[in-house]
Amino acid sequence: MSVIRAAEAQVHHVHNARFTSYIRPDTGSSELCVWQLEVEPGSEGAGHRVLREEAFVLLDGEVLFTLDGQAHRLEVGDAVLAPAKSTIRLDNPGSRPARLLVSVPVGFSAEMADGTTMTPPWVS
Repeated sequence: MSVIRAAEAQVHHVHNARFTSYIRPDTGSSELCVWQLEVEPGSEGAGHRVLREEAFVLLDGEVLFTLDGQAHRLEVGDAVLAPAKSTIRLDNPGSRPARLLVSVPVGFSAEMADGTTMTPPWVS
């Protein structure tokens, strides 16, 4: 069993958001990646296509989650499963940060709007 202390978690800042990576191959996982996502208030996310499944649970704040062109306003405790090959965007229309728990399988990557493929550093 691996215990990852909050003080040891890697933090990345991308697209008006903070990614705090806990579970990933570098911390001993062979199948799962888990991180906390904090989205700045009043921000619009970068739309992208996920190439593997991605699961989200809203822990705090407000989120407008767009999945394949359909927008969904999430309430605390709501979850979204973005299927592989779906296009997603995460916006925070609120006045305070939104906080989510996110999980993907090891090997996750995404295709950005410009066609480039990104393997986020918080899943390595």
